[in-house]
Amino acid sequence: MNAVNDNIKPEVSDMLNATFQKQRKEFLSKSSPDYKQRIDDLKSLKRMLTENKEDVIDALNQDYGNRSRFDSLFAEFIASLDGIDDAIKHLKKWMKVEKRHIDRMMYPGAKNRVIPQPLGVVGMIVPWNFPINLSFAPLTGAFAAGNTAMVKMSENSIALSRLLIKVSGKYFPETKLAFFEETGGVGVEFSQIPFDKMVFTGSGPTGRKVMESAAKNLTPVILELGGKAPAVVDPNFPVDKAVERIMFVKQFNAGQICTNVDYVFVHETQKESFIHSAKAWANTHVPDINSTDFTSIIDDASVVRLQNTVEDARAKGATVINLNGQEVNVEKRKFPLTIVTDTTEDMFISSRETFGPILMIKTYRDADEVIQYINDRDRPLAFYPFTNDKKLADLYIDRVMSGGVSVNDALLHVAQHDLPFGGVGPSGMGHYHGRDGFISFSKMRPVFYQAGFTAIRYLAPPYSKFTMALLEFLAKLKSR
Repeated sequence: MNAVNDNIKPEVSDMLNATFQKQRKEFLSKSSPDYKQRIDDLKSLKRMLTENKEDVIDALNQDYGNRSRFDSLFAEFIASLDGIDDAIKHLKKWMKVEKRHIDRMMYPGAKNRVIPQPLGVVGMIVPWNFPINLSFAPLTGAFAAGNTAMVKMSENSIALSRLLIKVSGKYFPETKLAFFEETGGVGVEFSQIPFDKMVFTGSGPTGRKVMESAAKNLTPVILELGGKAPAVVDPNFPVDKAVERIMFVKQFNAGQICTNVDYVFVHETQKESFIHSAKAWANTHVPDINSTDFTSIIDDASVVRLQNTVEDARAKGATVINLNGQEVNVEKRKFPLTIVTDTTEDMFISSRETFGPILMIKTYRDADEVIQYINDRDRPLAFYPFTNDKKLADLYIDRVMSGGVSVNDALLHVAQHDLPFGGVGPSGMGHYHGRDGFISFSKMRPVFYQAGFTAIRYLAPPYSKFTMALLEFLAKLKSR
């Protein structure tokens, strides 16, 4: 998202605000969508994906330069479709009015209920790394809850943006769903619209700007940011198994994932065996970075950033290990799987999220050292302890706060639809996915139903001796 919106064309601003007003007017003119309408919306969302699958995959490939078909199918299609199916399956239960307890002594005959109701118009600012997943997952929650939605795509997702803008009208009216292309300054203007809720996925600095804009309208936000997600390998855990799982996610989408393993703690006695195993894994599974199975870095600036990260570390004394033995292919934006060890705190790699196929290795002697290091820094979006020792896993989970956790693997907690997805502190706020998404995009509205008879009429002023004695009795009773 651009820092200023001075150059945004007035017609773009007018279009954004006009669409918002249309959606708000449509939403307010009708009762909340019933169960059937919400199911129809979810099924239309699913058809929009399935009926345009090949065009979507082609658009993703155009935007990346080369996007592995596996990456697109696994993370974009399968994950998104599973989420929609999960919502369809459980929506009736989620929509049920909840009974809540009431103090029968104080309010005899009355009832408490919580009624899930839609908020209204939801705004979504979507990044380029998983643009289908990170638009359709919140859309699933928003539509399940009965809302309308406006979605602003990334400047790095132009081909996909134009495709979604073209086809969405076949499945939804503009008053229900509208996509917008980033043409410069659109994101800033978009974040200033008084949505009933806003979702932003992206970097921390941009997230702060979005939150600042939203605050002017008191718009509640779900921020999904990033940071340096750590892993730690217990010396008693099989090194080859840890490497297999960590390296898979480092090559997946060329490491361009906010919940990817940014750095890994390896016991000081196993550093060399970890590196040896990683080389063997890369040689077997990513023998050629120029293969179409290996996704490109999204743009030239990102390639330069990754190169600078590695060179800065090398120049300051780190050991850089190119696992593929291939040079960066600048033209195709292919970057080799790389391990960096012997790092110091003054290196870029120690403080900035790498967001690429680079893995920093740190050594440790005991769990307390790992816990102290992570807790001295911003709370990460994800944390990955590898251990078969339940007590040790529980220690890490108890002592290290993060957005989410996968034990003995990485990334896969995000794919669990009955688990909330979201960060904590600098890595984000709010949750969605599954029922948690339904709740996040609903107003869980508390309603108190008074009984036909109430003693309040006898407790009105002027207060008699009997009234005060009754209150003193109740206070004494409640104090037990």
